[in-house]
Amino acid sequence: MDLWRSNDAGVSPPHLTLVLIRTIISVTMNTPPIDIRRNGERFHTRIDWLDSHRSFGFAHHHDPANTHHGLLLVSNDDVIKAGTGFRTHPHQDMEIITWVLSGEIEHKDSIGNKGVIYPGLAQRMSAGTGIWHSEVNPRQDTDVHLVQMWVLPDTERITPGYQQLDITADLNRGGLIPIASGRGHDMAISIRQTGAVLWGGRLNPGEAVTIPNARFVHLYVAKGAAELEGAGSLATGDAVRLTAAGAPRLNADAATGAEVLIWETN
Repeated sequence: MDLWRSNDAGVSPPHLTLVLIRTIISVTMNTPPIDIRRNGERFHTRIDWLDSHRSFGFAHHHDPANTHHGLLLVSNDDVIKAGTGFRTHPHQDMEIITWVLSGEIEHKDSIGNKGVIYPGLAQRMSAGTGIWHSEVNPRQDTDVHLVQMWVLPDTERITPGYQQLDITADLNRGGLIPIASGRGHDMAISIRQTGAVLWGGRLNPGEAVTIPNARFVHLYVAKGAAELEGAGSLATGDAVRLTAAGAPRLNADAATGAEVLIWETN
């Protein structure tokens, strides 16, 4: 099977943190408070085993004007065909969160972790000083659909680590639930970044929630549809980048509901 290629690796150069901080200061002063990015505007890679939509410049999709929003560097929406996936490859100094929408993905890494990730199971890998891992769809009859997201750690060269946690029961209660947090939320997997929290919601038809009030917020509609105050209607695959935009209301579509992923970062 045709698997991962080396030019898709995500290894952060040592100077990236300082460069990003300087860029964030500039972006805060020059970007609109609400920036809508439609599904069809994303970078798109389609090969025989992978259909990937990427919100930011990634791998051979190089765009110096679209590298991140706040501390979020990667938000890739991937469909991986049955029995295929990303063979073993390296990462360094990155917090990597995988969220499965349907199907299953199997993780194996160089520090001995192995697990199958499914909808409702939050997973985090801290790359730190360096880690190798693979991500393969173990099913032979079903594709896997997932979103993988990367944020910078607040401390470089940490010991690599791994965590997974089933939060299905919390999601089923409704509203927004912390999936990954650097601020000690009990029900979330932990990340080494105090300036970031990933919130998720499986919103029922017509359900309304308030978007976190933060310097940078990235809202992604993973399933269904919704309407965001100040932005209008959002469909599956649409994203909104908010910059010091306050706390607008988000209403799930009355017919379909919505599954959303929301990053708040400093």
